[in-house]
Amino acid sequence: MIADFFLILYWWFWFFLFGIIALPLTFLFFRKFFDFGFLFSKILAILILGYLVWLLVSLQILPFTKQTIWLCVLALAALNFVLLKRSFQTFKKELFKRRRFLIFEEVLFFVCLLFWSFVRGFQPAIEGLEKFMDFGFLNAILKSKFFPPYDMWMAGKTINYYYFGHYISAFLTKLSGLDSAFTYNLMIATIFAFCFSLSFSLVLNIIYQWQETKSLKKTIIFAILGAFLVSLGGNLHTLWYFLQNKFSFQDYWYPDATRFVEIKFGANDNTIHEFPSYSFVVADLHAHLLNIPFVLLFIALVFVLFLEEREKIFLPLLSLNLGIMVMTNTWDFLIYFLFLSVFIFFYFILKNKFAETINKSFSFLLSCLLLSLFVALLFLINYKYVGEGIRLVDTRTPFFPHLLVLWGYQWFFGFLFLAFLIPSLFKGNFSPKKSEIFVVILIVVATILVLIPEIIHHKEIYGPPYERSNTMFKLVYQAFILYALSTPFIVLFLANKIKSWFFKLPFFAISFLFLSFVLIYPYFAITSYYGKITKIKNYKGIYGLNFLKDFYPQDFEAILWLRENIKEPVGVLEAAGDSFTEFNRVSAITGLPTIQGWLVHEWLWRGSFDEVGKRAEEVQRIYETTNEEEALEILRKYQMEYVFLGEKERQKYQVQETKFSKIGEIVFRSGETKIYKIK
Repeated sequence: MIADFFLILYWWFWFFLFGIIALPLTFLFFRKFFDFGFLFSKILAILILGYLVWLLVSLQILPFTKQTIWLCVLALAALNFVLLKRSFQTFKKELFKRRRFLIFEEVLFFVCLLFWSFVRGFQPAIEGLEKFMDFGFLNAILKSKFFPPYDMWMAGKTINYYYFGHYISAFLTKLSGLDSAFTYNLMIATIFAFCFSLSFSLVLNIIYQWQETKSLKKTIIFAILGAFLVSLGGNLHTLWYFLQNKFSFQDYWYPDATRFVEIKFGANDNTIHEFPSYSFVVADLHAHLLNIPFVLLFIALVFVLFLEEREKIFLPLLSLNLGIMVMTNTWDFLIYFLFLSVFIFFYFILKNKFAETINKSFSFLLSCLLLSLFVALLFLINYKYVGEGIRLVDTRTPFFPHLLVLWGYQWFFGFLFLAFLIPSLFKGNFSPKKSEIFVVILIVVATILVLIPEIIHHKEIYGPPYERSNTMFKLVYQAFILYALSTPFIVLFLANKIKSWFFKLPFFAISFLFLSFVLIYPYFAITSYYGKITKIKNYKGIYGLNFLKDFYPQDFEAILWLRENIKEPVGVLEAAGDSFTEFNRVSAITGLPTIQGWLVHEWLWRGSFDEVGKRAEEVQRIYETTNEEEALEILRKYQMEYVFLGEKERQKYQVQETKFSKIGEIVFRSGETKIYKIK
């Protein structure tokens, strides 16, 4: 545990360094924030550095190496040094004035990083659900010299997925020099730390800008509430279960809160409605999770644009951020372009007549759209869209109990907020504050995102009852974040607006009830997945591959040999397995390409099962044929230089091993597990 602490401290140092380097640039944009965007400087540095390195590697100007990363770090440092020289006295004065609060924020980030790393240490295994996919992407990108990175599960092809978040994980892994079996779990903890601390900063500044009498202590309390709601909050499924189970939580199963709309409830479809706390617990390093820091940065930039009113200055950075979303989680690009569109309309209509508003809004949004697509151009050139367009839904979510369980507390606060705010708009002397308008935008966009999958869905390979599953998942995930960011402000707003104790007491009682059941969710989720984290003897550490040592010791030794000895991305044949299984562990853990990996995942990414199925059959032929020439022909076709023969291969195929000794030689052996090098 002590060794892990120093590893985490070393990992944190890189984010601290990035934050310090980018602080002058951050100050330039976030000077209206109480904390000057101090915490956002870390993710802003990662955004710029990550994109610059990615661009150089994608253009094949420089390879993906630590030296390339350091060159870009020095370039960013030089830019910020120039900015610092121009406004050093103001910069120094303002930071010194807020020094205690900035130290508090840095401690908050580190404590969050330490806490979730500690939680992961009780169940650090990089296996189960889709961890092999995410770990495989990370390791394949680490081994790619230039981009687009190759696909470890379809030899000869490049990744046809929004991989930029996985690339950022590889970027930080390569810079730090740590083993990816550590950094996978550290990245989960890092995203949690960003989610909590950036939400804290954003909510704090929304409230601080709104208050007439500045009360920092009260603002901090509500900002912490916002951070908890975004990062650890659930929905009202806990309350529903508690009431249905006669005031008991016995046998409560935390994933049910993310799969509440199912056939057994009569909705006639299966949907996914996850939220960040569930993602942190199950620890899949997925695109929607990896994009959270960029999402929070974008929302913060939009809010500070509202305060600054310098749209031309913010246009390039907003476009860069949106362009990164195209490559990190494309759904979020569409969502936050919608968010920006709603905001820009409000932004210009407050200053212009309607006709002028339409003209300026269209001009700004078109410029932003074109710039963001230009940022992602090299990604888009190499990405093949495999969806089948938009379809009308055949089923919808019942209002009761489903929608009320999922969105009841958010709608309760949102409706009351609008009920107080909207009538005031018709009063001649009413002038809404910017924080109030911004929270209205958060609520409006979140509600649109909830309603869209009740009308249309994106057609993918899945048919009923899963056809709108992914559409709902991607949209409502962001709706959850937007609602959670708005809730603390609304609670404080209503607490001030409701004057009569006859109404104030019920409001406080209902608020306490809802928020208590929402915030109890992580207790059940964490203890279900990780056990009692207070029992230190159960701590396993944050190295993620010991599960393989425990269950497949011979395969583990062979895979470690490949990781340590094969530095170039050469082909290694292994069994082609079904998705969500422990097949294709070799390619996932080493990043070395194999002929065919998880079948349904590749089907989803490629849009057709034709090549996937063909490759799977060829893999089977290699292992089962007695004809060494036939096996050698297929191996050479896909440039496989090694054959892995382990427990899974013997489990799936009737392996004819004799031929391998004729076309290759054993270079590693541990019990029955062997690695052949093809001659």
